[in-house]
Amino acid sequence: MIECLKGKVINIEPETVVIEVQGVGYLIYAGNPYKYEEWLNETVIVYTYQHVREDAIRLYGFRHREERRLFEKLLQVSGIGPKGALAIVASEQPGLVVEAIENEDEKFLIKFPGVGKKTARQIILDLKGKVEEFVPSLTQSVPGEARTSRTSSYSQELEEAIEALRALGYIEKEIKKVIPTLQKESLSTDQYIKLALKEMLQR
Repeated sequence: MIECLKGKVINIEPETVVIEVQGVGYLIYAGNPYKYEEWLNETVIVYTYQHVREDAIRLYGFRHREERRLFEKLLQVSGIGPKGALAIVASEQPGLVVEAIENEDEKFLIKFPGVGKKTARQIILDLKGKVEEFVPSLTQSVPGEARTSRTSSYSQELEEAIEALRALGYIEKEIKKVIPTLQKESLSTDQYIKLALKEMLQR
Protein backbone atom coordinates (compact mmCIF):
# COMPACT_ATOMS: atom_id res chain seq x y z
CA MET A 1 0.00 0.00 0.00
CA ILE A 2 1.18 3.53 -0.76
CA GLU A 3 1.34 5.40 2.57
CA CYS A 4 1.53 8.88 1.09
CA LEU A 5 2.62 10.88 -1.93
CA LYS A 6 4.72 14.03 -1.83
CA GLY A 7 4.56 15.90 -5.09
CA LYS A 8 3.19 18.80 -7.10
CA VAL A 9 -0.51 19.36 -7.76
CA ILE A 10 -0.71 19.63 -11.56
CA ASN A 11 -4.39 19.12 -12.37
CA ILE A 12 -7.78 19.37 -10.65
CA GLU A 13 -11.03 17.80 -11.84
CA PRO A 14 -14.50 17.55 -10.21
CA GLU A 15 -13.62 14.22 -8.53
CA THR A 16 -9.85 13.96 -8.76
CA VAL A 17 -6.50 15.68 -8.48
CA VAL A 18 -3.26 14.68 -10.17
CA ILE A 19 -0.11 14.69 -8.07
CA GLU A 20 3.19 14.57 -9.99
CA VAL A 21 5.92 12.67 -8.15
CA GLN A 22 9.30 12.51 -9.91
CA GLY A 23 7.75 12.75 -13.35
CA VAL A 24 4.87 10.32 -12.68
CA GLY A 25 1.31 11.65 -12.38
CA TYR A 26 -0.88 9.89 -9.81
CA LEU A 27 -4.66 10.19 -10.18
CA ILE A 28 -6.12 10.71 -6.72
CA TYR A 29 -9.82 10.62 -5.88
CA ALA A 30 -10.57 13.32 -3.33
CA GLY A 31 -13.73 14.30 -1.48
CA ASN A 32 -13.33 17.96 -2.40
CA PRO A 33 -10.62 18.31 -5.07
CA TYR A 34 -11.07 22.07 -5.30
CA LYS A 35 -9.56 22.41 -1.83
CA TYR A 36 -6.28 21.78 -3.64
CA GLU A 37 -6.59 24.91 -5.80
CA GLU A 38 -4.51 26.93 -3.35
CA TRP A 39 -1.68 24.41 -3.82
CA LEU A 40 -1.86 24.19 -7.62
CA ASN A 41 1.70 23.80 -8.96
CA GLU A 42 2.99 23.53 -5.39
CA THR A 43 4.26 20.52 -3.45
CA VAL A 44 1.90 18.80 -1.03
CA ILE A 45 1.74 15.61 1.02
CA VAL A 46 -1.34 13.46 0.36
CA TYR A 47 -2.12 10.38 2.46
CA THR A 48 -3.57 7.63 0.30
CA TYR A 49 -5.76 4.56 0.45
CA GLN A 50 -5.59 2.04 -2.41
CA HIS A 51 -8.95 0.44 -3.18
CA VAL A 52 -8.91 -2.64 -5.39
CA ARG A 53 -11.91 -4.05 -7.26
CA GLU A 54 -12.15 -6.54 -10.09
CA ASP A 55 -12.66 -3.75 -12.62
CA ALA A 56 -10.65 -0.90 -11.11
CA ILE A 57 -7.78 0.13 -8.84
CA ARG A 58 -8.14 3.60 -7.33
CA LEU A 59 -6.16 5.80 -5.00
CA TYR A 60 -8.16 7.93 -2.54
CA GLY A 61 -6.36 10.89 -1.04
CA PHE A 62 -6.54 12.83 2.23
CA ARG A 63 -4.68 15.84 3.55
CA HIS A 64 -4.41 14.32 7.03
CA ARG A 65 -3.70 10.81 8.23
CA GLU A 66 -6.60 10.92 10.70
CA GLU A 67 -9.06 11.50 7.87
CA ARG A 68 -7.79 8.40 6.11
CA ARG A 69 -8.20 6.36 9.30
CA LEU A 70 -11.82 7.46 9.59
CA PHE A 71 -12.34 6.58 5.91
CA GLU A 72 -10.93 3.09 6.52
CA LYS A 73 -13.21 2.53 9.52
CA LEU A 74 -16.27 3.64 7.54
CA LEU A 75 -15.44 1.13 4.79
CA GLN A 76 -15.90 -1.64 7.34
CA VAL A 77 -19.58 -0.72 7.72
CA SER A 78 -22.04 -2.75 5.66
CA GLY A 79 -23.65 -0.49 3.06
CA ILE A 80 -20.83 2.07 2.97
CA GLY A 81 -18.57 2.07 -0.08
CA PRO A 82 -15.58 4.29 -0.96
CA LYS A 83 -17.76 7.01 -2.50
CA GLY A 84 -20.01 7.24 0.55
CA ALA A 85 -17.12 7.09 3.01
CA LEU A 86 -15.27 9.80 1.10
CA ALA A 87 -18.32 12.09 1.15
CA ILE A 88 -18.58 11.74 4.94
CA VAL A 89 -14.88 12.36 5.55
CA ALA A 90 -14.83 15.32 3.15
CA SER A 91 -17.76 17.00 4.88
CA GLU A 92 -15.43 19.45 6.66
CA GLN A 93 -16.82 17.98 9.89
CA PRO A 94 -14.99 14.68 10.51
CA GLY A 95 -14.70 15.46 14.20
CA LEU A 96 -18.46 15.95 14.40
CA VAL A 97 -18.95 12.61 12.63
CA VAL A 98 -16.96 10.92 15.38
CA GLU A 99 -19.00 12.71 18.02
CA ALA A 100 -22.25 11.70 16.30
CA ILE A 101 -21.19 8.06 16.30
CA GLU A 102 -20.21 8.15 19.97
CA ASN A 103 -23.43 9.99 20.90
CA GLU A 104 -25.63 7.77 18.69
CA ASP A 105 -26.86 10.83 16.78
CA GLU A 106 -28.62 9.30 13.78
CA LYS A 107 -30.08 12.65 12.64
CA PHE A 108 -26.61 14.03 12.02
CA LEU A 109 -25.47 10.99 10.04
CA ILE A 110 -28.49 10.74 7.71
CA LYS A 111 -27.73 14.14 6.20
CA PHE A 112 -24.89 12.59 4.19
CA PRO A 113 -25.59 11.33 0.64
CA GLY A 114 -26.65 7.69 0.59
CA VAL A 115 -26.97 7.42 4.37
CA GLY A 116 -30.49 6.53 5.50
CA LYS A 117 -31.70 5.60 8.96
CA LYS A 118 -30.74 1.96 8.52
CA THR A 119 -27.19 2.81 7.41
CA ALA A 120 -26.81 5.44 10.13
CA ARG A 121 -27.79 2.85 12.74
CA GLN A 122 -25.32 0.39 11.22
CA ILE A 123 -22.52 2.97 11.39
CA ILE A 124 -23.23 3.50 15.08
CA LEU A 125 -23.49 -0.22 15.83
CA ASP A 126 -20.26 -1.05 14.03
CA LEU A 127 -18.10 1.91 15.03
CA LYS A 128 -19.18 3.25 18.40
CA GLY A 129 -16.20 3.00 20.72
CA LYS A 130 -13.86 2.16 17.84
CA VAL A 131 -13.20 5.49 16.10
CA GLU A 132 -12.35 7.93 18.87
CA GLU A 133 -9.05 6.23 19.66
CA PHE A 134 -8.04 6.21 15.99
CA VAL A 135 -8.81 9.87 15.32
CA PRO A 136 -8.41 11.67 18.68
CA SER A 137 -7.57 15.04 17.17
CA LEU A 138 -10.73 15.06 15.05
CA THR A 139 -12.93 15.07 18.15
CA GLN A 140 -11.62 18.51 19.09
CA SER A 141 -13.97 20.17 16.57
CA VAL A 142 -16.31 22.73 18.06
CA PRO A 143 -19.93 21.45 17.95
CA GLY A 144 -21.98 23.24 15.31
CA GLU A 145 -18.98 24.53 13.45
CA ALA A 146 -17.29 23.12 10.37
CA ARG A 147 -13.79 21.87 10.95
CA THR A 148 -11.11 23.63 8.97
CA SER A 149 -7.65 22.32 8.22
CA ARG A 150 -5.72 22.55 11.47
CA THR A 151 -2.57 23.53 9.68
CA SER A 152 -4.11 25.89 7.10
CA SER A 153 -2.34 28.91 8.61
CA TYR A 154 1.06 27.20 8.63
CA SER A 155 3.72 27.32 5.96
CA GLN A 156 4.13 24.24 3.77
CA GLU A 157 7.43 23.43 5.52
CA LEU A 158 5.88 23.68 8.99
CA GLU A 159 2.88 21.58 7.96
CA GLU A 160 5.18 18.88 6.60
CA ALA A 161 7.21 18.95 9.80
CA ILE A 162 4.07 18.53 11.90
CA GLU A 163 2.96 15.56 9.79
CA ALA A 164 6.44 14.06 10.17
CA LEU A 165 6.22 14.39 13.96
CA ARG A 166 2.90 12.57 13.92
CA ALA A 167 4.46 9.84 11.80
CA LEU A 168 7.21 9.50 14.41
CA GLY A 169 4.55 8.76 17.01
CA TYR A 170 4.26 12.06 18.86
CA ILE A 171 0.75 12.81 20.11
CA GLU A 172 -1.16 16.01 19.37
CA LYS A 173 -0.74 17.31 22.92
CA GLU A 174 3.07 17.14 22.62
CA ILE A 175 3.10 18.71 19.16
CA LYS A 176 0.82 21.59 20.14
CA LYS A 177 3.19 22.59 22.93
CA VAL A 178 6.06 23.27 20.51
CA ILE A 179 4.08 24.82 17.62
CA PRO A 180 4.22 28.38 19.06
CA THR A 181 8.03 28.15 19.14
CA LEU A 182 8.16 26.76 15.59
CA GLN A 183 5.89 29.49 14.24
CA LYS A 184 8.38 32.15 15.31
CA GLU A 185 10.93 30.78 12.84
CA SER A 186 11.16 30.54 9.04
CA LEU A 187 12.91 27.24 8.44
CA SER A 188 13.07 24.23 6.14
CA THR A 189 11.04 21.13 6.98
CA ASP A 190 14.10 19.30 8.34
CA GLN A 191 15.09 22.30 10.45
CA TYR A 192 11.58 22.53 11.92
CA ILE A 193 11.70 18.84 12.83
CA LYS A 194 15.10 19.19 14.52
CA LEU A 195 13.94 22.26 16.45
CA ALA A 196 10.74 20.51 17.53
CA LEU A 197 12.65 17.46 18.76
CA LYS A 198 15.05 19.71 20.65
CA GLU A 199 12.17 21.55 22.32
CA MET A 200 10.45 18.30 23.27
CA LEU A 201 13.61 16.94 24.87
CA GLN A 202 13.96 20.07 26.96
CA ARG A 203 10.39 19.85 28.31
